[in-house]
Order: sequence, then structure tokens, then C-alpha cells
Amino acid sequence: MPTYIGLFKLTEQGIKDIVKAPARIEDAAKLYQKMGGKVIGTYMVMGEYDYIAIGECPSDEIQAAYALALGSLGNVKTTTLKAFPAGEIPAIFKKMPKL
Repeated sequence: MPTYIGLFKLTEQGIKDIVKAPARIEDAAKLYQKMGGKVIGTYMVMGEYDYIAIGECPSDEIQAAYALALGSLGNVKTTTLKAFPAGEIPAIFKKMPKL
């Protein structure tokens, strides 16, 4: 399955109710699993983002729907990165046109 990295920033609503964040993280993981995804890891981080999550999901469309669903709750703003394992990089390079 494709791998995705989710970057999350707390909204004003999310920070006001931060004590409920552990339950929200658990609920988000359950939703991801219900949609066919698998959470590899979730981390609170310091810097530009407040949390990151790494997961596998069946498709870009399902991943996008998941990110939209989380964002619609109002506690986080999401950014999603599609990740390519190192073993896939040579095949990607082979697809580059000769310039």
C-alpha cells in the first residue's frame, strides 16, 4: 500500500481543548483503520507542526478523504505528503524523460 506522512497543526479550537488530544488521536487512528489504512506511527513534534503521522492507505483518494474528514472536525489543519520507499526510487528515475 502507498505510504503517506500527515503533518498536523493545531487550530485555535484544537489548542483550547488540548487535554482531549490523546482521545482525538486514538479516534483518528480508528477512523483511518475503518477506511482501510494502517497507522505506522503518530508523534507529537516540535517546530512548524504539532503532530506527524505515518501510515499506509489503499489510495490517494481515500487518503484525501481521510485528511478532509479530520480537517472538518476543526481541531487540526492537515498537510499530506506521499512517501516513496527508497527501493522505488530507481524505477521512478528510469521513468524520467531524456532531456
